[in-house]
Amino acid sequence: MTNNGNKNKKIGVIGAGSWGTALANLLAEKGYAVNLWAYEPEVKQDILEYGENRLFLPGVKISENIKPTNDIESVVESNRILLVVVPSHNMREIATRISRTISPDSIVITASKGIEDGTYLTMTGVIQESIPFLNEDNIVVLSGPSFAREVAQKVPTAISVASTDIQIATRIQYIFSTDYFRVYVNEDPIGLEIGGAVKNVIAIAAGFVDGMNLGLNTRAALITRGLAEVRRLGMKMGANPHTFAGLSGVGDLILTCTGDLSRNYTVGKQLGQGMTISQIQDKRLTVAEGVRNTKSVYNLARKLEIELPIINEVYRALYENSTPADAISRLMTRQLGHETSELE
Repeated sequence: MTNNGNKNKKIGVIGAGSWGTALANLLAEKGYAVNLWAYEPEVKQDILEYGENRLFLPGVKISENIKPTNDIESVVESNRILLVVVPSHNMREIATRISRTISPDSIVITASKGIEDGTYLTMTGVIQESIPFLNEDNIVVLSGPSFAREVAQKVPTAISVASTDIQIATRIQYIFSTDYFRVYVNEDPIGLEIGGAVKNVIAIAAGFVDGMNLGLNTRAALITRGLAEVRRLGMKMGANPHTFAGLSGVGDLILTCTGDLSRNYTVGKQLGQGMTISQIQDKRLTVAEGVRNTKSVYNLARKLEIELPIINEVYRALYENSTPADAISRLMTRQLGHETSELE
């Protein structure tokens, strides 16, 4: 992709974790002037002093087109396109802060994955509720199979971007696309969000399988039936079922359930090896979104009265002191049913 015409364009990135930093760097290397908001003062200082986010993305050279700051208001005030990449449980707080200074015609892109516990809103729902004067079309979802470190290393990657307005989605598609980062457009934001949130929970279950050394048959079955649960919940939420056959559905699920760079898969694997969730979390710097989202997805499914057996078992393992071995046993001895029935 060409850089022509990008030199005078600006984008604000809210969140300087590994994914926010990788995407900010991608945009900056295309020629965009990027204002990157970091919560941690040391992240700002490291980027300024060493040209590197040593806390979340060590070893990756940060473009000089990135200007880090700890002042979120200045980023919001000076940019009409904002990419928000914060943990899902922080989205409401951040969106509320953004609402105080954002222009009504701004575009907000969320690359955060999760469902808010209690409200059961996706991230676009949280943004809409927190910034009610923002046009729904201007809230865009970016999602798909992508590890931050591999994107930072320019490994060929494909993702999706969705808005209810295809023209806005196409605009964002061209902003992010490079010769190593291919972006497809979609008009199903809720489908992308459900795929991105629920796959993290399924990845924990996939980790159970590998942690217990159960074999490839088991993992293939787990991922396939996990996709059925993603699709079932998504359709109940009004998503296009075709979305789940794409990058933000099966694509993201495969990556997150099989890659060692997946925090959620790693948590599940450690649980399968006999560690407790408290032991695992005590050793982790970054959030495994699936741990928190297991609770919100589990409660959402109960509210909607739909059966999600794998989600149920991950919830039991994380919050009711069940074991991965018990989870697999219960899943394998459930009442037999029809494979493609959405009521199974």
